[in-house]
Amino acid sequence: MVIGLARVNILYFARIAELTGKRSESWPIENLITGNDLLKILRQFYPQLNSIPRLYLAVNQIYANKSVCIQNGDEVAIFEPVTGG
Repeated sequence: MVIGLARVNILYFARIAELTGKRSESWPIENLITGNDLLKILRQFYPQLNSIPRLYLAVNQIYANKSVCIQNGDEVAIFEPVTGG
């Protein structure tokens, strides 16, 4: 039996999409990781994201803190703080 790597679907919004040049992509993950781990990996892969001091995430369309455990098949949205007016 061949076991593939787990994958997560990542969605980028607003300026984050502009900086990455993508609206979405699928990433392999070897093990369960936290949201904080994923954000660190993304900042390394896309160093231009370091210009954004705070990144937030939602997992499966639910706002999540950075300690959330991300699992195979999860949809993770990455976005900046939003203000209303």
